[in-house]
Amino acid sequence: MSAVLTIDNLYKRFPIAGSTQVVQAINGVSLTIEPGETLGLVGESGSGKTTVGRCIVGLVEPTAGTIRFHDTDLAQRQQHKSRLGGKIQFVFQEPNESLDPRMKIGDTISEPLLPLKYDRETRRRRTADALNLVRLHPDLLDAYPSELSSGQQQRVGIARAMVTEPELVILDEPTSALDPTARAEIIDLLRRIQRERNTAYLFISHDLSTVRFISHRVAVMYLGMIVEQGSAETVFNRPQHPYSSGLLSSVMLPHPHLKIESSVSLKGEIPSPIDLPKGCFLASRCPFVIDRCRQEMPPAETVGERHTVHCFRHDDVAASVPASDTFNVFMNEAERILGRAKPRRLAPSLQ
Repeated sequence: MSAVLTIDNLYKRFPIAGSTQVVQAINGVSLTIEPGETLGLVGESGSGKTTVGRCIVGLVEPTAGTIRFHDTDLAQRQQHKSRLGGKIQFVFQEPNESLDPRMKIGDTISEPLLPLKYDRETRRRRTADALNLVRLHPDLLDAYPSELSSGQQQRVGIARAMVTEPELVILDEPTSALDPTARAEIIDLLRRIQRERNTAYLFISHDLSTVRFISHRVAVMYLGMIVEQGSAETVFNRPQHPYSSGLLSSVMLPHPHLKIESSVSLKGEIPSPIDLPKGCFLASRCPFVIDRCRQEMPPAETVGERHTVHCFRHDDVAASVPASDTFNVFMNEAERILGRAKPRRLAPSLQ
């Protein structure tokens, strides 16, 4: 099966005004996404997750490396406009900021179709289909964003992305601004769309509980570098990088009896992306550090099927984390809650 997206050794440097220094935002990221697959990209704020997504859609120009959509090099995306044809789309974090308050919902959803030269009737039909896909009432086509709840606004953002029938959608923290009920509804919506259309997702988030629930595979970022990636079940139940394990130990699970067992505790401050240390970026904070870590960057090592990790002591890290079924228990509970969730009615004025 051909990958929808292939990123190889991606770098991004942002120059600092009035200085010769640069912010090293992305440092050698490589990943692939298959058709119909969700890759969760996780890490703390400032780790470079959103910059990766913006490089993919062309909002940010990479410094080095390649990004390929099937066999198309996206560095030459201007030469392949007709082939790409809206096949890569982006859903933003803040729905109320990403929707033009002066545009009606119907115009907002249909806007991505304009550069594709569809006739008026085709645009009208596709817009109506996209609104139905996200389960919003047709009367909302003439509404403005201010008349909608945050959950409804994000459904409009998803409809706008799906109206071009993309093969890949970049979702940048799509549920972080929503209340728990709306979050569950949006995740359920995204999963249904993926089943129906075989759409691939890059799901960017710091919310590990949501990432675990929606993702097939997970890539963990630290200071612009993917330190571990593998199946969601493997990474969450048996992480082999100290940063992955430390990150997971901070997750708040929705039950007092659910607890993540981890002996990995990260201390100290995160190094500056302007002046990254030699060797492993985590060395100054890692309880497993050895002298070699301070001198060399650990290469990517394959430790299982599609499971790679950048750590000289990954075996010791894995052995330090007790075998746990906590996240599988959480998944079962989340499925039960989501199954009971009822779509909320629209405000009477919008029905």
